[in-house]
Amino acid sequence: MKECKVLLVRRGQPPNAGLWAIPGGAVELGESLQAAAERELREETNIIIRAGEPIYTFDYIDCDVKGQVRYHYVIIDLLGQYLGGEPKAHSDALEARWISPADLEALPVSENTLTLLRHRLAFGKEPAPGTLKTTMHCLPQAQ
Repeated sequence: MKECKVLLVRRGQPPNAGLWAIPGGAVELGESLQAAAERELREETNIIIRAGEPIYTFDYIDCDVKGQVRYHYVIIDLLGQYLGGEPKAHSDALEARWISPADLEALPVSENTLTLLRHRLAFGKEPAPGTLKTTMHCLPQAQ
């Protein structure tokens, strides 16, 4: 099995500050999801991608100790084709790097990132015959 890696960042800001997660950020007014993903990855990690279709969507609602909502994010993860660049943390990312399935076990990773990688994409597992191979959603290690 060819080993693939995914690009993760250690977040410096809420939500999930200090945890490793899929890089991303806010969509600017008039910007498509794909354009936003490409821009955010370039700004946050120095990696250039061609963004594809959405593959995972979820709400992240953060409440204070009184139960009042502080943040409500709608997160949409997209497939991305790696085009170039070496990971380097910028913006609100504390670190950025390619992560192998073995690396994933040793890092504090956000729950939604684990759900996406392990359960939705079977990251680190051989896919069943006839299913989408991981080359579309996990990226080979940068040279």
